[in-house]
Amino acid sequence: MLKQLAPNVYYMPHYSETDRPALGLVCGESFSVAIDAGNSPAHAQDFLGLAEKMDKPPIQHVLVTHWHWDHIFGMKTMGRTAISHHDTKKKVAYLKTLKWDDASLDARVESGEEIEFCRDMIKRELPVRDNLKLCAPEITFQNQIQLDLGGITCVMEHVGGEHAPDSSIVYIPEEKIMFLADCLYQDFYSGEWSYDLKEVQTLLAKIKKYDVEHYVLGHQSPKTYAELWGFLDELVAIGEVVGREASLDQAVEAFTLAREKEPTEEQLEFIQNFVAGNQKKSM
Repeated sequence: MLKQLAPNVYYMPHYSETDRPALGLVCGESFSVAIDAGNSPAHAQDFLGLAEKMDKPPIQHVLVTHWHWDHIFGMKTMGRTAISHHDTKKKVAYLKTLKWDDASLDARVESGEEIEFCRDMIKRELPVRDNLKLCAPEITFQNQIQLDLGGITCVMEHVGGEHAPDSSIVYIPEEKIMFLADCLYQDFYSGEWSYDLKEVQTLLAKIKKYDVEHYVLGHQSPKTYAELWGFLDELVAIGEVVGREASLDQAVEAFTLAREKEPTEEQLEFIQNFVAGNQKKSM
């Protein structure tokens, strides 16, 4: 069964072995919506099979949070009217022009258009891609769209972020739940994984304005407000210590002086992320 977060909100947990992200189900009195389409036809079918076993109104729409393969490859199998930010539709339309066989994937990694991690996960989740067909969202929005499901509302807002500038969140005000998908994650696609402090702060300001008790992330377990913001406050604090420093050694030294102890493994990773972001800005 899908896991329940609230009387009308469910999710299918992420599965890291093949990079399956968490998928959401929001149920109103009139109809239900899925959040994200899955990373393959099989992923989408697994989700639909679980949803169909529940005594809930049928799924009418799939809300697509951003263009990355693991959130859109199951869209055709979902078979519902898809809604996304207009930039997501543009990106998916481009993906439709590409070939997805092994040789084509390998060539895009070689050229720098694709990253090794995604290529390897695509091959693992979809060993055979001969019949893979992509489809673009039918309905798009610029800033925000609201859906009345019947007693339950879904607010879908474009928030951007470094991971995917087209990223949108889905907020269910009656349940105080927000689906964040991948918007909080680093920039994976332009060299070293990185964060830019100002970009992070801008994104967090858009998210924090909502009254939320639980957050669903794309590739992690759901978080309470205290859990997520404890993590995000620490992330910002590390970014502020790093400042504009582009030397990892000097950034680590600044952190050690400020905290009076050496960084943990996780803190070191985030120091590296902010340093990489500063290096990209100086190029």
